[in-house]
Amino acid sequence: MFKNIVVGVDGSETSEVALRLACDLAGKYASEIHLVHTPQPHTVAFALGATMGYHAATTMPSPEEVREAAEKVLNASKAIAKDLGLEITQIRAERGDPAEQIIACAEDCGADLIVTGRRGLGGIGSLVLGSTTQKVNHLAKCACLSVV
Repeated sequence: MFKNIVVGVDGSETSEVALRLACDLAGKYASEIHLVHTPQPHTVAFALGATMGYHAATTMPSPEEVREAAEKVLNASKAIAKDLGLEITQIRAERGDPAEQIIACAEDCGADLIVTGRRGLGGIGSLVLGSTTQKVNHLAKCACLSVV
């Protein structure tokens, strides 16, 4: 049913749940998992201790800190997949708009399914449905699963 599953990860709890669910599906359908992580300086700033809308301007991370944070997210994601008996087929970690990167990966690999957390580490603008997930659901040419 699903040959290629794209999973957007950002280090949030909901993206971990999304990855675990995608791995469960991949195990059942012998699917390949494609991870997409788009490092964002503002989410790294919040992870490093800045409060939403406060201190973000003075505590913006260096490019090195963004790279290190991205490696941690990807290593944690690979470890989750490995613990569930799966290998990640592809990892895409490029700067840019997260939704556009997820869509590009899905189109490149011919994804049958995109799995994202409903609410990640992005800004406060979309409280019910994260702006990345909302954009992915709108633009995707395959099935999308938003995980709580």
